[in-house]
Amino acid sequence: MTRTVVITGASAGAGRAIAQAFAARGDRVGLIARGAAGLAAAERDCLDRGAAAAMGVQCDVSDAEAVDAAATRLATALGPVDVWVNNAMLSVFAPAWQITADEYRRVIEVNLLGTVHGTLAALRQMRPRGTGVVVQIGSTLAYRGIPLQAPYCASKHAIQGFCDSLRAELLREYPGIKVTMVQLPALNTPQFSWVRSRLPRHPQPVPPVFQPEVAAEAVLWAADHAPREMNVTGRTSVIRALNAIGPGLLERVMARNTVEAQQTDQPVDPRTRKDNLDGPVDSDHDAGAHGAFDEKAIRFSPVLWASTHRGTVAATVAGLIAAVTVGRWRRRT
Repeated sequence: MTRTVVITGASAGAGRAIAQAFAARGDRVGLIARGAAGLAAAERDCLDRGAAAAMGVQCDVSDAEAVDAAATRLATALGPVDVWVNNAMLSVFAPAWQITADEYRRVIEVNLLGTVHGTLAALRQMRPRGTGVVVQIGSTLAYRGIPLQAPYCASKHAIQGFCDSLRAELLREYPGIKVTMVQLPALNTPQFSWVRSRLPRHPQPVPPVFQPEVAAEAVLWAADHAPREMNVTGRTSVIRALNAIGPGLLERVMARNTVEAQQTDQPVDPRTRKDNLDGPVDSDHDAGAHGAFDEKAIRFSPVLWASTHRGTVAATVAGLIAAVTVGRWRRRT
């Protein structure tokens, strides 16, 4: 069944990979982003990969009216929205006390309020029909904040709380509309080359790093099956468990390790570095889905495979148990 899918932050990184994946299935893909060149390239990319239709709309998701207008425009051109993916994000890499109030506000406006604006726009499309799926792009950091990314971590924690409230309301009034949150690991995306940073060296994702196509695979599955939440890698599950058991100990480990882990050896002058906090970096060039860390990025998540192939896993486990049981019975007889 061909569906209409809208993705925010679709011009680059995870959003670009997600758009490519839906396009390859033949869906109608609506693309929302700020950067003109990246958006145009994403639209061409989707059509080349087999999308039934593709349309890009320039929009800053912090503007609620603009998001609603974009949703209406896309629904008119592509058909009623079946799946909405809230992916747009910003971040600032610096100690919390070096980040200004305006920078905190900007990250919250895009990450949290952008997600709220996108969700409300999607619900205006879905509520009359009583069906649809909203996919929130979360993070391991939605449950465990780390050094140097206080605004981003705060926004992801807040999105998780927003979803808890919304799910209960939808279960009462619109049970056919589902909200799912996909908790992503560190990804190899262009954001680390254009995120605002006051670090002395080039920012990087905390290893292990996965390719954005892993995230896209998870989002496709979530859009089809609508689990309440989905951890894409085992590291996310482990960190969430450790945070529940010993948050203080985990903070000490992160204080010792994660500041260095978020920087390469490449020196950077923060005063001359371009960033995308106040405006897009991909207005005049296409950044694509991948960042600068292809050599170290992982293309497969065993946890994701197991989550999306539960029947195969269950059958394999049952077969192993049966084989062991038969073997023991034979040895006894």
